[in-house]
Amino acid sequence: MIRYFLGLFALLLAPAALAAERGPVVLAAASLQESLTEAADAWAARGHPKPVLSFAASSALARQVIAGAPADLFLSADEEWMDAVAKAGLLRAGTRTTLLGNRLVLIAPAASKLRLTPARGFPIGRALGAGRLALADPAAVPAGKYAKAALTHLGVWQAVASKVAPAENVRAAMALVERGAAPLGIVYATDAKASRAVRIVGTFPAASHPPIRYPVAVLKASRHRDAAGFRAFLLSKPGRAIFARHGFSAP
Repeated sequence: MIRYFLGLFALLLAPAALAAERGPVVLAAASLQESLTEAADAWAARGHPKPVLSFAASSALARQVIAGAPADLFLSADEEWMDAVAKAGLLRAGTRTTLLGNRLVLIAPAASKLRLTPARGFPIGRALGAGRLALADPAAVPAGKYAKAALTHLGVWQAVASKVAPAENVRAAMALVERGAAPLGIVYATDAKASRAVRIVGTFPAASHPPIRYPVAVLKASRHRDAAGFRAFLLSKPGRAIFARHGFSAP
């Protein structure tokens, strides 16, 4: 995080000509890696400077923005961390909107033969045995908070609470399953779609957790001429088509 923070400040302090050549700095939830990279490439293909993308947990990014990290746009994996940035007075008025939706899924390593469907009282604790359940940190990271909410709603959180392997973001949680370090994990459907090393065991009922929404906003301190334009592109029909190919839903 320190290296990232220093890197952004270096961009802020760069000569004006260099700043004009680079695209807007975009802080985005880790689950957007493939889709937002494709969107940035498509934007650059239209003749614009390519956006500078930085991916991490929404909680970490929001804290960086509040601490003064120089950036132009923020894409969060939930409303709560965007609310925190808004409460700090750091969003450009009128630019916050909901961009995407997602689903929550239970995953296992691709070679696993386990069959388990998320439902009330399902035997996830027994399925884990002595293994761990890979989650993004449920104390702060949106994917982990959604997962805890779903497991609580289904009445099985207490069966797995002591077996959770918390990760810094949703991709780090998936990596534990990919490597076989955890027999099960909970991630977004789009994360599972991006990996050949895991398979989806089941999808959590939409009613078992708060709606998964990805808000986007231009930051108040942004001075980049393309910040609003790139936001508009993400919300456009071509932009939404990119996200749809990666499995995201309309909000």
